[in-house]
Amino acid sequence: MIDHDQLIAQAARHSRFLTRQLAARSWLAPRLGPLLERALTRAELDAFLAEEVLTAANLGARLRQLRALVYAHVMVRDLAGLAPLHEVTGAMSLLAEVAVQTAQAVISADLATLHGVPRNAQGQEQALIVIGMGKLGGRELNVSSDIDLIFVYPDEAHSDGPRPLDAFEYFARLGKRLIAAISENTGEGFVFRVDMRLRPNGDSGPLVANFDMLEQYFIAQGREWERYAWIKARALSGERHAELDTIVRPFVYRKYLDFGAINAMRALHAQIRREVARREMADNIKLGPGGIREIEFIAQVFQLIRGGRDTSLRERATLQVLERLAQRGLLADESVAELAAAYDFLRRLEHRIQYLDDAQTHMLPASPEDRQRLAEAMGYASFEPLLSALDAHRRIVSRHFDAVFADPSAGEHVLDEAWSPECAADNQLDLLGTLGFAEPAQLAERLRSFRNGPRYRAMSDDARTRLDALVPRVLQLCAAGPRPDQTLLRALDLLEAICRRAAYLAMLQQYPQALGRVVELLSSSSWAASYLTQHPLLLDELLDSRRLAEPDSAQLSGELAQALDALGDDTERQMDLMREWHHAQVFQLLGRDLAGELSVEALSDRLSALADIVLEQTLRLCWHKLSTRHNHQHRFAIIGYGKLGGKELGYASDLDIVFLHDDPDPEAQAIYARLSQRINTWIGSRTSAGLLFETDLRLRPNGEAGLLVSSLEAFERYQRESAWVWEHQALTRARFCAGDAALGQRFERLRHDLLCQPRDIETLRSEVLAMRQKMRDTHANKAPGFELKHDAGGLIDVEFIVQFLVLAYASQWPELAANSGNIALLERAAAAGLLPADQAAAVAEAYRQLRREQHSLRLNELGRRVDGAHLAEARAAVEALWVQIFGATP
Repeated sequence: MIDHDQLIAQAARHSRFLTRQLAARSWLAPRLGPLLERALTRAELDAFLAEEVLTAANLGARLRQLRALVYAHVMVRDLAGLAPLHEVTGAMSLLAEVAVQTAQAVISADLATLHGVPRNAQGQEQALIVIGMGKLGGRELNVSSDIDLIFVYPDEAHSDGPRPLDAFEYFARLGKRLIAAISENTGEGFVFRVDMRLRPNGDSGPLVANFDMLEQYFIAQGREWERYAWIKARALSGERHAELDTIVRPFVYRKYLDFGAINAMRALHAQIRREVARREMADNIKLGPGGIREIEFIAQVFQLIRGGRDTSLRERATLQVLERLAQRGLLADESVAELAAAYDFLRRLEHRIQYLDDAQTHMLPASPEDRQRLAEAMGYASFEPLLSALDAHRRIVSRHFDAVFADPSAGEHVLDEAWSPECAADNQLDLLGTLGFAEPAQLAERLRSFRNGPRYRAMSDDARTRLDALVPRVLQLCAAGPRPDQTLLRALDLLEAICRRAAYLAMLQQYPQALGRVVELLSSSSWAASYLTQHPLLLDELLDSRRLAEPDSAQLSGELAQALDALGDDTERQMDLMREWHHAQVFQLLGRDLAGELSVEALSDRLSALADIVLEQTLRLCWHKLSTRHNHQHRFAIIGYGKLGGKELGYASDLDIVFLHDDPDPEAQAIYARLSQRINTWIGSRTSAGLLFETDLRLRPNGEAGLLVSSLEAFERYQRESAWVWEHQALTRARFCAGDAALGQRFERLRHDLLCQPRDIETLRSEVLAMRQKMRDTHANKAPGFELKHDAGGLIDVEFIVQFLVLAYASQWPELAANSGNIALLERAAAAGLLPADQAAAVAEAYRQLRREQHSLRLNELGRRVDGAHLAEARAAVEALWVQIFGATP
């Protein structure tokens, strides 16, 4: 059982303000005691106010009495160690909400007796929306805080009373009275000081604004620091909050990653630092070095940068934002733990400073007596150990702040001259040659053309400053790596592509490690360079040090589904998001591939799994967007053929797909035809975010002349009665990729049965040879070198050998019908005695080698033709097996 009187007396020793309150309000201690066992609730605050009938006459006094009770309650529990930080800040924020909402209700009722209520042209009642900003918006109020408010209303309107007013005048009167009810210092004190300076145009702006005025202000005049302020905005009253959010959100959160926010907040912080120094406020635990504001800036800069894409970062409370940053790997767990501990310490210290006299101050007290009182309130024997602990926390905060906000490109760079327009041509050539570039004249001309080109001239001053700081660092990094000339040309192409997007330049400027990884990637692969240049949004992936050890397809699919669903019915944005997601996943795999962490087989498996996820989510969304659906759940499947079916996708592979359904409904064929068309359009359309996949639907029954979607029954009939041998060859690499699982199982059983049909082996052999010859004639090698795919001893020969073995012998050895990949099927054929084991192993290794070679060529966009001498042994193994299987040289 808590000794209430003892706790109150103990708190009073640390607060002159509480001592005065207890003396002035005889009712306070008896009322306070029984409430100290627990945190206050909204119901208890409302009940306290309801003890009197509230009118415009007694509103102010009653709100101030409530404030006295709540303030004393949180102070006593806090100083007794019974209230964690979130209870203290939550109670003060709750008090502010109750005060605002109660005052608005009472004053609105009073205004309505004379003026009525405002109604728009449609007769809808209009209500004032009071927006809590800053710490009130984040439910983080300190105990002696002012409250930052903004007043808005939806539409222009007129009140319907005997003395009507337009909405602007009506709500301006309401706002002025509301401010007075809360902030006037009467004999009972005040509830909260009210600050309205965050409204559009600050003190010079109107007290209230409608939605149109607010939106126009954001578009035409909104400043960077206002974006920071509006992060915490929270509507406390009124209605139509969703409409308000649609106005505020695009102003605060950019659609793309906004690394320019770092420079804007760095400038704001520098301004605060100068003001602190000018006013000799080093002991200010909020604004001084390592103070509360720096922790808030760290949290909020990540929100501004990433909140447009990552909706989970649109939190208002600082500690919750820090937790989200740790969850996403944007800040290390240890860093977040240190920042959270510092925040808790600084906020508790802030409250104990303010408990002394209920003063809105963040300065450490000057007098020895108050310093001792403060130390004891914080649990220290004297002020010195308290100061030591404070300095330790502030050093930690400053270290983390500098890590996030330090300007890596500040100061001059040794290669600035090489990019400077004042640099003489000869000097520039000498500089480039000294750096080790093989063709300095060519590179100097490329640099000049960039600098004198229209894109550079059209850049904003801010973006040009960032680019000018970047280029010398790019020169240095390119020169230090392999293939410096190629790398620099690719880097300049990338910079030219993104130079109008200051946010991308800011990211590369702010994060030297990302710039280093960009240059490393550009050096490694021309395809990677082109991919990054086409999709610069992927630059953000270079900041993610995490690696996907073994991607979980179910988890990835779930995360994508959640992100897509969060966009509601916005089809355009969903299409863009899916492309951005797929590009990011591919780019992560590309990084691991170039680092040598993935074999070609493992990479293909993962790229194929990503394609399956894209197909599954595309089908899900397209089905639900159909205006006419005969069932809630479809009976539809997407079948993959070719590289998708065989799980051998490369970075730029297209998708060979076939659509099936198993639905007896008379309308099913027409509905699924529309669904198929939508899926194909969704996947194959190029949007502002790029392309997902090219698609090829020609492997469906009857090819381009056939229906876009077939019933499983029609598909089976075609395969049994009309399909060509090459279509059964294609079926060896087919698999269910997305859709109704039961239908997928039926397809897999049907595929197995079709492949296991007995066939006349000689007839089959002649037909496979005829098809191979037809392909040879189409892709005749008319150039020097070895074409990896089509030439004798190449990839297609291995595929044809395996397909023949499956079709010829699966009736006797059903395990050959499994879609296990060419290498595994060669091993199974050897196990069945169809091939010598050593020969099967040699061809399997040859296939691996050919695929690795093909992959390497594609990474550097070198076509499919090589010298071939180093592949002679692999080709010979394939050709020998071809002769053994088909009795003739390929």
